[in-house]
Parts: sequence; C-alpha cells; structure tokens
Amino acid sequence: MKSEMSDQIRISRRTALGRACAIFFLLGNTKGPDRIQLQHGETGRVSRIIDGDSFVLDSQGEEISVRLSSIQAPRLANDFDKAWPYAKEAKDALSALISNRHVELLYGKTKRDRYERAIAQVYSLNPDGQKDLWIQAEMLRLGLARVYSWRGDNADIIALYALEEEARQNQRGIWSDDFYAIRSPDPDPLAQYVDSVQIVEGIIISTADVRGRIYLNFGANYKTDFTVAIARKHVRAFDAIDPLSLAGARVRVRGWIELFNGPMIWIDHPDRLEILS
Repeated sequence: MKSEMSDQIRISRRTALGRACAIFFLLGNTKGPDRIQLQHGETGRVSRIIDGDSFVLDSQGEEISVRLSSIQAPRLANDFDKAWPYAKEAKDALSALISNRHVELLYGKTKRDRYERAIAQVYSLNPDGQKDLWIQAEMLRLGLARVYSWRGDNADIIALYALEEEARQNQRGIWSDDFYAIRSPDPDPLAQYVDSVQIVEGIIISTADVRGRIYLNFGANYKTDFTVAIARKHVRAFDAIDPLSLAGARVRVRGWIELFNGPMIWIDHPDRLEILS
C-alpha cells in the first residue's frame, strides 16, 4: 500500500491536472472554487510544509500560515495524541504538490481562524502565473484528506464530496484504514468515538423543533440514540434544505461526536450534511 501511495504522490503535475479536470467534467455543472464568490488573496512561494493540510507561504517577504479550507488531512503526533494513520503520507503528498512552488490563496467569507492562519482554497501556479491545480481537490483524489468544511468556506462542496467518494470507492489512502471508516448511527458502537471527528451515515427517523433548536433523530429514543442538532442561531443557514422535512432521508453527517443523552453531532452549516436519498 505504501509503495502504491508513493507512486501516486510522484505523479506528474500534468497528469494530476488532467485527472482533476476529468473529474470536474464528469460532474457536469460543478464549479471551480474561484467561481463561487471567492476573493483573490495573496500569492507567493510555499516555504514550509507543516502537515497534510497546512503550510507557510512567503508572500512578498511576509510569512503567512495557511490552512487548506474545506478538507481535513490526517493529524501528525502532538503532545496530546499520537499520529493518525497516513499522517506522514499526507504531509509528503502536500509537499510534492506545492513545496517551493508559487500558489494563490482564494478566500470565502472567513479569511483567518482563531490562530490567525489564512483559511483558503489554494491553487498552484504555473510559470506564467496561471492556476494549474486545485490543491484541495488533488489531496482528496489521492485519498489523503477527507472533506471537512467550516462556516464561511464557500467551498464547491459538490465537487469535493464527489472526489472524496471516488477515492473511498477505490480505497485509496485513508479509505483503506478502518480509522476513517464511515460509522453506523447505532449508538452503542458509536459511543466509543466520543470526542473525535467522525462521518456517520444513516436514515433520519424523525425530526423535531424544540424551542427553535432542530433535532434530526436516527432512532426512536432521543435519550439514547444518535442525534444531529442545529442550534437556534444557525437554523436560517439551513433554509435551502429544510431540515424538518428530512425524515426518511439517508444522509451522511460529519463532525465532533459528543455525548448528550446519546451520541450527538452539532452542525452549524449545511455543507456538513450530505443528503444521499
């Protein structure tokens, strides 16, 4: 597996671009991230790779810490946790794609996070200064990141989910490891993943509006079964999908598992909720 992953990382940039463009073509009416109300940001040379979804950009002598928006790569070891599977491979892949290359940042509504990192979609640039590869898309295609959006990203979420699904179906990278498996909403096994980010797939059994807070219930007993919750202040962000109408729908939701009665994920924007049927 590691040998196969190394071969994928060493693909030519022309091949990588061709494959990414082919995927976007097959998706039909999807949009690149620079066509969905993103703002052009800084350009510069990538001076250092931090991990699989962050790096340092040298822009006219200013160092900018950058996090790739809308995706989450495996975490390297830190003082509190050991490395996730494929963390080194993800960092190596990002390095192969952009280390010492020039890139452009594209911003949604949120430009900086609480750590003052730039939160951006990232394109590598060819020698003529033109965009040639959407980095988030390529990390997903390689199977070395999963979609994980935040409010204000303004991501082309349809294209990103399609790329993730294609990598998962082919068991590339992280999708060959049970650490990243899609979980069942069964509350007993799901409870072991409390205090971690997970993707959960299942059928919404019922919905409820309780004093303006929305609950999507995946079982008959809300006190023990898995639930997705939307705080009152975020409900308007979901107007386009009407979450109260989703009873009977099969969905995937991704986020931080908490224990509130049963296992629960809070979501604050609709891109965290894939409606499958």
